[in-house]
Amino acid sequence: MTSKSTAKTLVKTFLRTPHSLKTKFQAKQLLAQFLKTQPYSPSSTSILISVYSNFNLLHPSLFLFNSLNSPPLLAWKSIIKCYANSGHFLNSLTSFVQMRSFGIYPDPNMFPLVLKACVFLKNLRLGESIHGCIIRLGLDFDLFTGNALLNMYAKFQSLQPNGGRKVFAFNVFDGMPKSDELCGTSAQEKGASIIQLESMTKVLEMMPIRDVVSWNTVIAGNAQNGMYEEALRMVREMGNANMKPDSFTLSSVLPIFAEYVDAIKGKEIHGYAIRHWFDSDCYIASSLIDMYANCARIEDSCSVFNLLSKRDDISWNSIIAACVQNGVFDEGLKLFRQMLTAKVKPRDVTFSSIMPACAYLTTLHLGKQLHGYIIRGGFNDNMFIASSLVDMYAKCGNIKAARWIFDQMEQHDMVSWTAIIMGYALHGHAHDALLLFKQMEMDGFKPNYVSYIAVFTACSHAGLTDEAWRYFNSMSRNHGIKPGLEHYAAMADLLGRAGKLEEAYKFIGSMHIAPTGSIWSTLLSACRVHKNLELAEKVANEIFKVDPENVGAYVLMSNMYAAARRWKDAAKMRIFMRKKGIRKEPACSWIEVKNRVHTFISGDKSHPLYDRIFEALKDLLEQIEREGYIPDTNEDFHDVDEEQKKYMIFSHSERLALAFGIISTPAGTTIRITKNIRVCVDCHTAIKLISKVVQREIIVRDNSRFHHFKDGKCSCRDYW
Repeated sequence: MTSKSTAKTLVKTFLRTPHSLKTKFQAKQLLAQFLKTQPYSPSSTSILISVYSNFNLLHPSLFLFNSLNSPPLLAWKSIIKCYANSGHFLNSLTSFVQMRSFGIYPDPNMFPLVLKACVFLKNLRLGESIHGCIIRLGLDFDLFTGNALLNMYAKFQSLQPNGGRKVFAFNVFDGMPKSDELCGTSAQEKGASIIQLESMTKVLEMMPIRDVVSWNTVIAGNAQNGMYEEALRMVREMGNANMKPDSFTLSSVLPIFAEYVDAIKGKEIHGYAIRHWFDSDCYIASSLIDMYANCARIEDSCSVFNLLSKRDDISWNSIIAACVQNGVFDEGLKLFRQMLTAKVKPRDVTFSSIMPACAYLTTLHLGKQLHGYIIRGGFNDNMFIASSLVDMYAKCGNIKAARWIFDQMEQHDMVSWTAIIMGYALHGHAHDALLLFKQMEMDGFKPNYVSYIAVFTACSHAGLTDEAWRYFNSMSRNHGIKPGLEHYAAMADLLGRAGKLEEAYKFIGSMHIAPTGSIWSTLLSACRVHKNLELAEKVANEIFKVDPENVGAYVLMSNMYAAARRWKDAAKMRIFMRKKGIRKEPACSWIEVKNRVHTFISGDKSHPLYDRIFEALKDLLEQIEREGYIPDTNEDFHDVDEEQKKYMIFSHSERLALAFGIISTPAGTTIRITKNIRVCVDCHTAIKLISKVVQREIIVRDNSRFHHFKDGKCSCRDYW
């Protein structure tokens, strides 16, 4: 037998069994041999086009398709498939319409491809037209076509601006579509009538045969669009139809219970997953981790993760996000390191999840390491990661780095704008924050709930009362944003800092929502600063009505009584706290030196370098006394003699951290300290003078803002 006849036989064999071809290379070889050995035949050419379409080889498919004078159904089907799978959705739909214009009856298997193209082009009008064509041709009985219709309506549901509750109905058109129609020129503008989204449910009801995919599509579509009750109803109907939920069903339902914060129902799903061996599925595990995390059951999240025999990047990202979301920041960072050790490559969502941990713990060194990893991994162009970096640098005390990253971003969104505005606000640069807010509006971004919190914070830290009132009034008048608790708290804080205590009291009393203990507490703190004990007692009574366990209120009142030398009242408050089991949070400061965080508590002598720290503090005290420092013991409310009070102030946690930073870092190094409560007046004065005598910039972040001390001055201008 000659080589030519052998090749001819081989070509015929492959044309009879095209699925035996396994690689693109084999398919291309087949084309070469076909052209050499086979006479022109529409059926053979169509089979070859179908082979090429299976490998998404578009150009060879088009070459063969264009050689046909009257392409048969298989050729049309193959070229439509090839266009769709190659992402050329407009061409796919155009080919379908051309085929119909030649009077060719479609194959049922074509419609899933065409409906997929409608979804990607976001053209509901054409999708409904295809649906009409399916009904007229009597092909709506086909299971795969029905599932494709369900998927299309579910996807269009998620594209609707009102959460998927309305869609637009159009007349069916059968002619050749224009390119602007196919590309989805605003269906809303061309809609003839608005209807409630019932199409998906109706398609399901009309299907003579339904499989698990059918039910899952409807359940997931409703769940993803916030229609939780409808999704759960579909799950029950699925059970009534003797159809067992699979892993996809469970992963669609679990986010509902996460949204409802219903751990009991979530546990029932977890039990079902265990009984049916779905708990080892990474997607189910990740959904369980997210559900428990949203229900503040982080121990259960960790338990699910630890029981996983195989962990992918999704499960790692879920548990890291769960820890950070629940405030277990150290554990989140530990898991991130374990993820890298396990050779699991972080994704963009990983960095967006872990960055808030660095921001909260003010671990600037680790934040910089992550930034380096982001650059090396090519994630620095990601807008969400860049926004997280802006937030991290701002909260770690480096507002210049935060601004540099913000300016380098090619595009900004509301998250990045709000992060930089809040960063400037917390650092006391109120005018910069307000300028950025105006720039954001000029760039076409509409302020949202959170951006106004940043604006009020900026005004509060600079005493810009009039500006704050203008923004507060314009928030609802110009942008339709109803003030929330955070806005009221920021405004109350602003008025309190400015000494307008009575105005603040009336403002809180006139809120359209019931004030919480935390809002009243902002005013109570202001009463302490401005030494208004009479109003403080009224405010404290309001706090104890709504939040009888408010530790801060008891401590502040005890301190105010002590400052007024009302020792009996102070003692009563302390005794009451002991009886109720209420404990004051100890003042604590921490500093990061050589990649390690060192923690200090006021009066604590447990640090290994305490002797050197104490000597450094004594030396610093002598130097700042020569600069005019006089200890202010009015802030110490213990009933002890003056010398004892001086010692207590001398050993405040931020001073211990500062002295440690000075002896542990080279001269000129910026020192960054975080404190869990407000910096006291005496320490503020002392640190200003210390920054002058040691010629260093000292950045202290307390529970309300940043203080940048340099050359004997503070960025807050003594207004905090």
